[in-house]
Amino acid sequence: MGATLSKAEPAAKRSSNGHLYLQVLLAIAIGGAIGHYWPSVGESLKPLGDGFIKLVKMVIAPVIFLTIVTGIAGMRDLARVGRVAGKAFLYFLVFSTLALIVGLVVANVVQPGNGLHIDPATLDPGAVAQYAEAAHETTIVGFLLGVIPDTLFGAFTSGSILQVLLVSVLFGSALALIGDRGKPLVDLLETVSQAMFKLVAIVMRFAPIGALGAFAFTIGAFGLGAVVNLAALIGTFYLTSFIFVIGVLGIVAAVMGFNIFKLINYLRAELLLVLGTSSSEAALPSLLDKLERAGASKSVVGLVAPTGYSFNLDGTNIYMTMATLFIAQALDIHLSLEEQILLLLVAMLSSKGAAGITGSGFITLAATLAVVPSVPVAGMALILGIDRFMSECRALTNFIGNAVATLVVARWENALDRDALRLALNGAPRPLAAAADPERGPGDDLVLADD
Repeated sequence: MGATLSKAEPAAKRSSNGHLYLQVLLAIAIGGAIGHYWPSVGESLKPLGDGFIKLVKMVIAPVIFLTIVTGIAGMRDLARVGRVAGKAFLYFLVFSTLALIVGLVVANVVQPGNGLHIDPATLDPGAVAQYAEAAHETTIVGFLLGVIPDTLFGAFTSGSILQVLLVSVLFGSALALIGDRGKPLVDLLETVSQAMFKLVAIVMRFAPIGALGAFAFTIGAFGLGAVVNLAALIGTFYLTSFIFVIGVLGIVAAVMGFNIFKLINYLRAELLLVLGTSSSEAALPSLLDKLERAGASKSVVGLVAPTGYSFNLDGTNIYMTMATLFIAQALDIHLSLEEQILLLLVAMLSSKGAAGITGSGFITLAATLAVVPSVPVAGMALILGIDRFMSECRALTNFIGNAVATLVVARWENALDRDALRLALNGAPRPLAAAADPERGPGDDLVLADD
């Protein structure tokens, strides 16, 4: 009887995920139709998308805190925490830089802005003034100081993932240092963590409504005409992101022993949610859950995935170099090799400095252009109308990149249960309770998720 129940639970879970996937897909289609045929109605549905994203952001901080604290406290080896962080940042640096280079190369080869011949004098700098001002206020020193919350509990209300990450690592390390005396609290936090993931499951039931409202607003407010007018840039950006995900990340996945297409299929419901809301944060709690079910240890998932949301922005990096060259080409401005290298170096820093800021993709672009005087910041007005469509691709690429990064670091740390990963990517993820122990050996409890 127990075996029957253990098999029924994963089957029910897969059925639930399948229903959510179809519901979000249908909601996006309905939202797009409403926005296209009844634009004013589509715009009025914006609160549905905003409300859902607020619901998700409500649970992001406690989910990250509980995941990281219980993971680190369970490890007891603080040297391992530092090792995981070091490997994660090495991965982020290499692949973020690679994304910048890919965007630069493709923009030079395809030249999506070539032939537009736009006079810089006709640009309206006021249209992008707010983004330029935000970029001016964003500095590396300000970013680093902003990681430290004003109070211990202020991190949970600031909206900054990095602040929550800092508090979580420090608190988890403190629990690990006091040893067995902290075990009752760790057990309590484990119980709270299970309740929080149940809360996430409840919130995710509203995902179709949020996706419908957000997508209806996007189409209603900006219209499909904006896509047609700058189709060359949008098409090039989407194609480049696809090449990066399938070509670059796909090769990394293959070397690490898993298939990128199966991973994308495993995360399809979350990816549709990201597409509908244009926010990768909307799917972060569910991503943490899914990566644990796929065999990555809780400590690695808790450290790498949230950190990647600020430091591993592959889609944003591709966008910055490509958008800058598009503006330069459209204005008939030639950028020398030295200027393009400077652009690359600046983009590496600015993509980190604006992490966590609403509209960060556009703000980081403004910060980058400010250091490349040949290209006027006002040139951003050329792509302001289509930025919302570009943001969806940025979010999707960032999301997939962070999923791959987490699995890769887990594999490097020998903290990835490859049998559990294989089962998950083949449609039979293990229950979260079986994934909770970071010290599990490969194959333990996998019968729970086996058909």
